[in-house]
Amino acid sequence: MRILLQRVTRGSVTVADQTVGAIDYGLVLLVGVAQTDTEAEADRLAEKIVHLRIFNDEAGKFNRSLLDVDGGALVVSQFTLFADARKGRRPSFQDAGRPEVAQPLCDYFAKRLKQLGVKHVETGRFGAAMHVEIQNDGPVTIWLDSEALDKPR
Repeated sequence: MRILLQRVTRGSVTVADQTVGAIDYGLVLLVGVAQTDTEAEADRLAEKIVHLRIFNDEAGKFNRSLLDVDGGALVVSQFTLFADARKGRRPSFQDAGRPEVAQPLCDYFAKRLKQLGVKHVETGRFGAAMHVEIQNDGPVTIWLDSEALDKPR
């Protein structure tokens, strides 16, 4: 799994002029699922994200987690995170998970965030043409890849 997370003051997803998910302060999580991903990757990334200290304390230091600030999470499926543009002019998405794999894992990931203590979790609409509004705070944008979590620094 690959997740591009952005700390936001607000975020929303609109489908056909209807808001289907919205949060205030917290994280917008653009989630890409690979063909080989399982619930184990979703578990590891959810655990990492809820405890990742990327919110400011009183001194302006990154010392607070999503749980510490009682922030929300907006989970948006994003198969294009697996785009491979190394060859030609059109990206390949062959490594992206098929919908029958990706949709249940995105749903599972959102559910895990709730189970880990995030009180306000919203989602986009899987497979829809979505308009995502992100008001990045900081800006703070972080790339997480489940494969890279195991690699030594």
